Amino acid sequence: MSVCENYKEVEKRVEEACKRAGRKREEVTLIAVSKTKPVSMIEELLPLNVRDFGENKVQELTAKAEILPSALHWHMIGHLQRNKVKYIVDKACIIHSVDSLRLAEEISKAAQKKQVTAKILIEVNVAEEESKFGVRTSELLPLIEAISLLPNIAIKGLMTIAPYVENPEENRWIFQKLKNLSIDIKGKNFDNVTMDVLSMGMTGDYEIAIEEGATHVRVGTGIFGERNYTI
Repeated sequence: MSVCENYKEVEKRVEEACKRAGRKREEVTLIAVSKTKPVSMIEELLPLNVRDFGENKVQELTAKAEILPSALHWHMIGHLQRNKVKYIVDKACIIHSVDSLRLAEEISKAAQKKQVTAKILIEVNVAEEESKFGVRTSELLPLIEAISLLPNIAIKGLMTIAPYVENPEENRWIFQKLKNLSIDIKGKNFDNVTMDVLSMGMTGDYEIAIEEGATHVRVGTGIFGERNYTI
């Protein structure tokens, strides 16, 4: 199947998941994760009015953003190193992967220099996997409180990367937990903090994530096919 056919299939499943959950389709942003994929594959999707793309690496995001139409929305979904922040802070519509105060301070500093307000999500390691980035749930509130005081930064919600599982139902509790955490944080009424975004769910489990309240799902393999990490 072509990239466009894949996208239409994923779009159909997103719609069906929204219906099952009693949600409107426009409540969910489908991010086409284009990491490691050439610009030509992204261009194939543009006639379908696809505007949201996700990248893991700063260099790849900035290079593609320079070539492709300025109307596209670039989501930084990969682990972000502090020394790369200055290149991305005015290019990414949302940085999904903030998991430390030091990183947030660097984002705040760079955003002040570029005179922008950086929109960020706090990455939560809900499953507490040793191999994954993200803050533990027990450390989440103090981190949000500290980041909320920084200038030129706005916390828009939470993000998680669930474990790879054969049966997506096994990840339902993770999505439920992230949703509940966002409700708790919203109730605290911190300045510069809204919990409008729940970035959760990938190719294997995005339908379950939508049923549990995801506002942004990150689908790569389901749209672009398997990745070649040797390039």
